[in-house]
Amino acid sequence: MLQQDEALKILKEFLLEHHYEKVQGIPIGIILQLADLVLKETAFVDGNKFYRQIIGGAMGSPFTLTLANIFMWKWEKDAICGAIGPHEIYGRYIDDIFFTFNEPKTKIEAMIKKANDFHPNIKLEANIGSCVSFLDLLINNKNGILSTSVHHKPAAEPCVVPFISDHPRHVFSNIIQAALLRAVRYSSTLDIFEKERRAIRLMLLYNG
Repeated sequence: MLQQDEALKILKEFLLEHHYEKVQGIPIGIILQLADLVLKETAFVDGNKFYRQIIGGAMGSPFTLTLANIFMWKWEKDAICGAIGPHEIYGRYIDDIFFTFNEPKTKIEAMIKKANDFHPNIKLEANIGSCVSFLDLLINNKNGILSTSVHHKPAAEPCVVPFISDHPRHVFSNIIQAALLRAVRYSSTLDIFEKERRAIRLMLLYNG
């Protein structure tokens, strides 16, 4: 978790760097005052004791998630983006990151070490190779040609909601639709799509 004053400082830097004088008619000064109030006045009662949060923000709060993304913007800007060339691919979803890097492995490791040293709250666990996963996408680099397919997590698949359960019927049709849509979007070749289609069929048979 971030120190609250540090988070507010980064929020101010973000707003100024993107030339925001107002957001939906609210001046920056007021936004920062409201952010200070939300962060520093989070409290709860447990039994006969009163607690006030002094580090970070309330878990699950949309504002806390936004603030976390703004912190990651600061981290990217200062620790990562300057080291990645203009012809590389970079993507981030919350705290999951993917990028290509056409340099020796030692240089990648040095860059990751620098990124990990930037802030005590950020510690990357690197997966370096010609075939890596990013969320539910599997990316493979074969002789300079990228291909993509669905990444299946061993701990989660092929299990879905059993079709004999009492869930509303639309849940099951949504499972099938989402699996097929993901296969279409992620499969970079027809052969990869056909393989994924067969995997979906087996998953449906497995779950009744």
